[in-house]
Amino acid sequence: MKIYTPLLEERSLNIVQGEYQVNNDPRTKLTTILGSCVAACLWDSLAGLGGMNHFLLPGVDSRHPQPGGAAMRHGVHAMELLVNGLLQQGADRRRLQAKLFGGARMIKGLTDIGDLNAAFAERFLRAEGIAIVGGSLRGNQGRRIQFWPVSGRARQVLIGLEQTSVRPEREFVPTRPSAQAGALELF
Repeated sequence: MKIYTPLLEERSLNIVQGEYQVNNDPRTKLTTILGSCVAACLWDSLAGLGGMNHFLLPGVDSRHPQPGGAAMRHGVHAMELLVNGLLQQGADRRRLQAKLFGGARMIKGLTDIGDLNAAFAERFLRAEGIAIVGGSLRGNQGRRIQFWPVSGRARQVLIGLEQTSVRPEREFVPTRPSAQAGALELF
């Protein structure tokens, strides 16, 4: 007798500004949409565990304390929660890898908060000894990010004012991306 086993359905969890998620379910895809915000995607492939955060500002200004969840909008808090969440669920800090996305300059003529966010995330991971192995930072377009936390696979679609298109995977280079719209597969 043949037993029918349905394919496992993928489920998406959307991460919004000020949130993070750690997950070890191979059916789960974490998603977010970014402008000047940054999302860090970290994973430990041996532990089969990963996570994503989404933050708005690089650091907390100690002169203006933030109540409750407002601190999660700040990179320093968001990064600490993500790293500690991974470690608490069995990841090994020495095996953590990262992909960074976002940090676009969305409004010309004002402070480039996207660049500040991107620079903060890069500095934080270097200081923690976590390798940045992929991603796409800066530029002037929004991004839709999909991240599979168990495998570390990521997909990016750049969102332009007039078009959205897909482009092939490329290796991470910590420089400013081109201004054209497209998608990027990072495995």
